[in-house]
Amino acid sequence: MTWWSVVRFLHVLSAALWVGGQLTVSLVVLPLARRLLDEQRRAKMMSAVGRRFGIVTAAVFLPVQLGTGVALAWRKGVTWASLADPGYGRILVAKLLLFCAVMAAAGLHGWASATARPGLARAMAVAALVGSLGVVLLATALPAT
Repeated sequence: MTWWSVVRFLHVLSAALWVGGQLTVSLVVLPLARRLLDEQRRAKMMSAVGRRFGIVTAAVFLPVQLGTGVALAWRKGVTWASLADPGYGRILVAKLLLFCAVMAAAGLHGWASATARPGLARAMAVAALVGSLGVVLLATALPAT
């Protein structure tokens, strides 16, 4: 076990909690809230869940992902020029661009939810979830060497 194993573990754990949280809210919490709560209570609960998830994202997920991601890229020897290289560089660029799009969609979801735009909120939630799964897929496609 090396320091870099811990850094990689934190990067993967943070991503797993983010994507797992999205899946849990989408597949477990929201369907139960729709079935068991009236519209007013459901809106209040889902707003609280979203607010808490946003706080955890801003306070924990993003700093951990950014810090460990930069550290891992530095350890791997990634440079601006190497991002154009076939294989690792291009896959990493795709992962980073999709990650940025996911964060933008998640932010738009929060804004749309807070300003009573349910159609946009739902579309951005789905986009963030699908995009997050794409980020994980790209992460698994990064060559080991």
